[in-house]
Order: sequence, then C-alpha cells, then structure tokens
Amino acid sequence: MDGVAAAALRSVLHRVQQAAERSGRGPHQIRVVAVSKTKSVSLIREVYDSGHRCFGENYVQEIIEKAPQLPEDIEWHFIGNLQSNKVKPLLTGVPNLAVVETVDDEKIADRLDRMVATIGRKPLKVMVQVNTSGEESKSGVDPAACVELVKHVALGCPNLEFGGLMTIGMLDYTSTPENFKTLANCRSEVCKSLGITEEQCELSMGMSGDFELAIEMGSTNVRIGSTIFGAREYPKKQPK
Repeated sequence: MDGVAAAALRSVLHRVQQAAERSGRGPHQIRVVAVSKTKSVSLIREVYDSGHRCFGENYVQEIIEKAPQLPEDIEWHFIGNLQSNKVKPLLTGVPNLAVVETVDDEKIADRLDRMVATIGRKPLKVMVQVNTSGEESKSGVDPAACVELVKHVALGCPNLEFGGLMTIGMLDYTSTPENFKTLANCRSEVCKSLGITEEQCELSMGMSGDFELAIEMGSTNVRIGSTIFGAREYPKKQPK
C-alpha cells in the first residue's frame, strides 16, 4: 500500500486545481483537509511525507491519540460533533489544533472560549456549522440563526477567532447545489452584519463525493477522506 495515499492526494490536488480555475481562482485559495479518521498514524505519515500538512479528525479520542505521534507542524482541523465535556481533552491533548469547524451553538462556543483562556493557548480559530440540508440527523445551526451565532462568536468570545462557515450537506455526502448556495447566502448575510469582506469568512463545504462542485460554488476549504485514504475501516464488533 506504500505510496497509494500519496498518489491519491496528488490526484485530488490536481482536481482541486482544475475546479479552482473553473471558478476563477488559484489552487492556493483552496485548502484541502485530508480527513484521516479510522486511518493509521503510518498512513497519515505517508501523506505528510508527500508534503501535505493539513489533516482533519472527527473523534476527540482519535485525534488526541494520533496527534502526539505525528509532527508538530501538522495543522489539525476538528470536524466532528464536539461535546462540552470533550473540549478540555481536545485542547490540552492537541496543542497544534488549528481549527474547530463544528461550533453549532453558543454553549460550545462559550466552553471553547473559556478553556482557551484557562490553558493559556493562543486564540482558537473556529467555524460555525450550518445545517443547510434541514436533516434532523445533522448537527448545525439553522441558517436563519446563523448570523446570531456568528455574532456571539465574533463579538462575545475574545479567545476565539471567527474563521468562517461549515456545512456537511446531504446525508449521503453528495450535496445538491442548494446546500452550497444556502451556505454562500449565509456568508453574504454574515459579512454584511459584521462589516467584513467575503475573504474574511471561509466556506468549508465539499467532501470526497462533491468537492469539485463545492469549489465551483465558492468553497475555500474541502474535507476529503476516502478519496485520499481509501474506504474507512471501522472495527468489527467482537461477538460476545
């Protein structure tokens, strides 16, 4: 398997470049988060050794086990649902955590804000997760309440740095353009409300099944797992 993930990453980066050009942007304007959940440290290391530095994890336990075994210059993104009781282990266990992409209510924003202050780390960049598909199974703030939550983060949480908006889109991870349009519309409202430029509000949308469409519709941050690392390997439950 040596080299397969690195080759897959090169292919993804080429596709990102083409999609960026179609949207009138350069590839340097799109960040690729290599989503390594359920993948081994050695496989992450292979992708790292090919020159990639930005990785994403969905589970606190997994990221705090892997991060200490890997180089400190990795830019870790936490992209899973975050519970209040996991905030302290996440922040203390991953000093090089760059972004939490999944802030979906004021309670989790306040918890992150307080913990950043308590442990004395530099301000933490966060994104506000928006439920653009309206599915009950999805985390994320309702689009109508997006501006209010962003204002709380940007104006009421001094230890957090508002970075942008994130969505997962449809349940099967192949979003319709409507999901992406909804997030872009939320960005317009956020920028108007806060008096910031669109460049100051990233859009994290698009995964393995739909990242090219997402880039063409304005995404600046795509989260790509299986296309780089192969199908996820969930441990089989042992018979009792």
